[in-house]
Amino acid sequence: MADAKVIPFDDDRSRGSRGAGSRRRGSSAESAPVGEGPVGEGPVGEVQPLPVRGAAAGDPAPGPDGPSGDPPAAESGGGEDDGLERRVAAGLSFLRRRLTGDYEVDDFGYDAELTDQVLMSLLRPVYEKYFRVEVKGVENIPARGGALIVANHSGTLPLDGLMMQVAVHDHHPADRHLRLLAADLVFVLPVVNELARKLGHTLACAEDAERLLAQGELVGVMPEGFKGIGKPFGERYKLQRFGRGGFVSTALRQGVPIVPCSIVGAEEIYPMIGNSKTLARLLGFPYFPLTPTFPWLGPLGAVPLPTKWTIQFGEPIPTDGYAPEAAEDPVLMFNLTDQVREQIQHTLYKLLVQRRSVFF
Repeated sequence: MADAKVIPFDDDRSRGSRGAGSRRRGSSAESAPVGEGPVGEGPVGEVQPLPVRGAAAGDPAPGPDGPSGDPPAAESGGGEDDGLERRVAAGLSFLRRRLTGDYEVDDFGYDAELTDQVLMSLLRPVYEKYFRVEVKGVENIPARGGALIVANHSGTLPLDGLMMQVAVHDHHPADRHLRLLAADLVFVLPVVNELARKLGHTLACAEDAERLLAQGELVGVMPEGFKGIGKPFGERYKLQRFGRGGFVSTALRQGVPIVPCSIVGAEEIYPMIGNSKTLARLLGFPYFPLTPTFPWLGPLGAVPLPTKWTIQFGEPIPTDGYAPEAAEDPVLMFNLTDQVREQIQHTLYKLLVQRRSVFF
């Protein structure tokens, strides 16, 4: 594999224009959409209630306890049967749309229906049962409009970004979806590339970030990059350099708030005690981790440790009060970058003091 090249977040080079809006994956662009809007915002292939069997003209209308005082259907098992039939019908409808291509993706490849109904369902057990993530401050994320969520990065593999995405998706009262910015290494790996696009991820470059923010999306960025995710275990929870402040410049240009996010628990899932630079260079990776279990135990060593996680979203830092030319002021960008970094670091220390154990 060729050496992976990380595109700096503040690289403003032209990436070519793409049409706005979403595109339908059917045989005809004029075909009527199934449902109204993305999943979670409107019905998609909604199944109508089944008719009541045996009802005839002149029969008394069913009351709260049934037509003649019988228990409700839910108590006698009929409600469970109806619910099962509806789930089966919805599943078949979903498969039909996938097989016929009658679904939509946006210009970045984000597939809202597949994400909500399949990918989130696969990540949720890891989030709820394995890492037992506790979420705090999710109300600090705006209910509408663009916002930039900035988080620390750690854990050898980027599971922290996925868990943060589930936290926003499942806990935000407005059912918002987080669009993560990722290094270009993600988009050259087979399978991973396609899944990342379906989940709504895109390249960590200023142009893509600005387009998403202009569309009112939540955008997530982890400015530490490979320096954070690949740092030794001895430097856990010590934030690395946040680059040149490209994420601040993007937020200033769009006038969106910056929401700091602190993640505790990811540092210990793969304690990195060494780095084989030779193997990393041969494989084209930025680092090749050596942990107490990997690669010594083979595939079993790649299973993360079941640590207890906490994700806390801090109070947003507004940027709409600055003049448009403020995005080019290096002093302002440095000050805001330092403010975000210090807020995340302070929250990390506070959460570490509060937690009882790495695993409980």
